[in-house]
Amino acid sequence: MADLQDDLHPGTEAAGLDDLPASSAAEVFPPEPYAPVSDPGDEPLTRAHAVLAAHPVADGYNGLAGALRHLPWYDLELGESAVDTDVPRLRAGHVGALFWSLHLPDAVDADRAVGATLEQLDLIKTVVRAHPEGLRLAHDAGEAIDARNCGRVAVLPGPAGATAIGDCLGILRSLHALGLRVLTLTGARWASEAGLTRFGEEVVREMNRLGVIADLSGASAETVRRTFAVSKAPALCTRSAARALRPHPANLPDDLLVELGATGGLCMVPLTAEQTGPTVRDVADHLDHVRSVAGPLSVGLSGTYDAGTAHPLELGDASCYPRLIAELLRRGWDEADVAMLTWGNVQRVLRGAAFTARAAQLRRQPSTATIADLDG
Repeated sequence: MADLQDDLHPGTEAAGLDDLPASSAAEVFPPEPYAPVSDPGDEPLTRAHAVLAAHPVADGYNGLAGALRHLPWYDLELGESAVDTDVPRLRAGHVGALFWSLHLPDAVDADRAVGATLEQLDLIKTVVRAHPEGLRLAHDAGEAIDARNCGRVAVLPGPAGATAIGDCLGILRSLHALGLRVLTLTGARWASEAGLTRFGEEVVREMNRLGVIADLSGASAETVRRTFAVSKAPALCTRSAARALRPHPANLPDDLLVELGATGGLCMVPLTAEQTGPTVRDVADHLDHVRSVAGPLSVGLSGTYDAGTAHPLELGDASCYPRLIAELLRRGWDEADVAMLTWGNVQRVLRGAAFTARAAQLRRQPSTATIADLDG
């Protein structure tokens, strides 16, 4: 499809682009070097701790920002029993990075979504500043690694709901400047059951130019497929398991898992009883299935802690990841695949988004298209 921004603003392309490497959603960015870290004869839980010490969890979805709004006082560095996530439990679970959700309660209507999302972003920054020994803001793969190397947990803002941009690309750019890195493409009139409208496609292109990653969890099959076709960067499904094992509407059918893997995207399996089942083994079944169908480079983890959902037995808070990894090791997962599951695949997607943004910024100016221009 021709670039809509170019249609609206015809002009000379930037010189010297002929030798620029082409980017596509199917491009696979190389993982970080892997080295075995434990003796295969060790007990699975001991081995799990060893693997996670070298390759910590990058958690795809955490609702702590919303949960903290209801607490009059909290100290995440000492420990906070009123929530599922605090610094001691993140360290016990070997969590090195996590995406903090900016999703809003259902009671917040679209007219208030922009302001409410800004408040959530401000709260995240306030919480991180108040806990400098445990948390550090990060916006890309390099900053996440820097935080981990300094003994901090990297906090990446996002995903936010599509209504957060108020049908305005200028607001999308402002939210990106304030730190937003993931946007969920559901709930807006330009990303509906019918798929992406022309304006929705332009939103995806502008996200590519900025480095904002598309989250397709809960999106219609039409929206998912059109995003795959339009986006030059890998997409995330921050809370999706396998529909073949559990028929939850947010879980992905096998045909979409195949397409997700082919485009270099990442399915982050949630640790929720509703979507994956009531036990550690159920979660491991979903991870096995997604790895088999989408490929080992397209499976990740999403704790969904403090998001108001029930969790499987033995996975009740952010300290419990070693139990899940031990189950995978018992099933024969090798440590290289576990390393990609926990850390490497998220790093690949973050690097892919940054690469695409650098290339797109040479080709495109910020889009001034409006929903009235494109959708009428």
